[in-house]
Amino acid sequence: MSTTTPSGQTTGDTPSNIEFEGEIREFIRKDVASRRKRPEVVGDTPPLQPGQPNQLSQSESVSILVQRVAGASLGEIDGVIDDLRGMREFLRNEGERVQREIAAYATVSQSAANSVRTIAESVAEWRRVVSAPPLFRG
Repeated sequence: MSTTTPSGQTTGDTPSNIEFEGEIREFIRKDVASRRKRPEVVGDTPPLQPGQPNQLSQSESVSILVQRVAGASLGEIDGVIDDLRGMREFLRNEGERVQREIAAYATVSQSAANSVRTIAESVAEWRRVVSAPPLFRG
């Protein structure tokens, strides 16, 4: 896809796109020129002039042009679809990784809470022993 800058230049064009756009312009220029030169004809078909393509070749040209436009567009769409599939797979993998890390954090957090509880119980028991009156005075 190309964009036009304020200076009128296009960015993002590939050589094949530029060539293709040139062919479209050339086709349109020839079509407009042939319509201007065509005399008014009474009857079913206009007479063919030397060097002027007949209707069949023009319709074939249009058909080929449409096929190229559609082919380029379909190629770009396929590329975008592939990119989206890759992004979906990346996001799925990242989601699974985050879930694993959260589960690991929860496990570590639970272990830390259990350790703090055990330490607190031990300290409380030591305080009771220290603050208890001595059994033997001697």
